[in-house]
Amino acid sequence: MKIKVTSGRWQVTRRVRAENLITHHSPHITAFTMMEIAISLAVIGIALVGIIAILPRGMQTQRENREQTLINQDATVFMENIRNGARGRFETDLTNYVYAITNYQTFYSPTPGTPTVFGYDNSYLTNNERIIGLLSAPEYTDNFGNPIYDISGGNYYSNHIVAYVHSISGSAIEKPPQDNTLLLNSSFGYEILCVNAPLAADTNALNSAYGKNLAANLRELRLTFRWPVLPNGKLGGGHLTYRASVAGTISTNNLPLYFYQPQFTNAP
Repeated sequence: MKIKVTSGRWQVTRRVRAENLITHHSPHITAFTMMEIAISLAVIGIALVGIIAILPRGMQTQRENREQTLINQDATVFMENIRNGARGRFETDLTNYVYAITNYQTFYSPTPGTPTVFGYDNSYLTNNERIIGLLSAPEYTDNFGNPIYDISGGNYYSNHIVAYVHSISGSAIEKPPQDNTLLLNSSFGYEILCVNAPLAADTNALNSAYGKNLAANLRELRLTFRWPVLPNGKLGGGHLTYRASVAGTISTNNLPLYFYQPQFTNAP
C-alpha cells in the first residue's frame, strides 16, 4: 500500500493482485430441530385424520345425491304415464326396466284375511300397456274388481302393488341393448309402492250426492320409491314419496289392467 500526499490532500492507493482475493462466508447453517419435526408431524397427522374421517362421508353424500337425482327423473316418467292412462308404445320402453310387479291382495270382511299374492314377471310384462295397467290398480275393489270408494261396510279387496325396476336414468353402459346379466343385476334398482286411493272423505260427506261424485271421480296417486335394491334382495335406506291428484274415472275393460281416463261419471 502506498500513501501519496499532494497539495495538502492525501490519497490512498491500494494494489492487490486479483489472484489474492479471497471471499469469506459466515459459517451459519439452518436446520430443523427434533422438536420442530415432531410438532410438524403432529400437525400433519391431525389434518390427515380429519381428511380421512370426512372422505367416506363425502363419497356417501355424493352417491346419495346421484341416486336421488335418478329417482326424481324416473318418478316423472311413471307419474305422468300412470295419471294420463298411457297405452301402447311411448318414449320410454318400460319392458327393459320393469322386471316384476306383485299385487298383495287382501280381502276385508270386515277384518283382513290372508293376503293372496299375484306375481307378474317378464313373461307377462311384454309391453308398456300391461305395466301401466298393473301399476294403476285401485287400492280398493269389490268382488268383481271394480274400484270402490266407500269401505265402511267391509267386504272389499285391498290391493298392494309393488314394482321392481332397474333405473331408467343413469349410465348408458347399464342400459339396453346391454345384455350382460351380471352388469344389469348389479345396476341401480329400486322398488315402487303404487297406491291409487280414493279421495279421503268422512261418512257424512259420502251421504251427499256431491260427496259421492267427488270421491268417485277424484283420486290420489302416490308412488313411494325405496332404494337401492341390494344383491341380497334387501333394501337400502332411500325413501321418497310422490303425490298427485287425478281427476276422472278408472277403466276396467281389461282386468287386471286399469287405466285412468278423463271421463266423469255420476256415483250411484
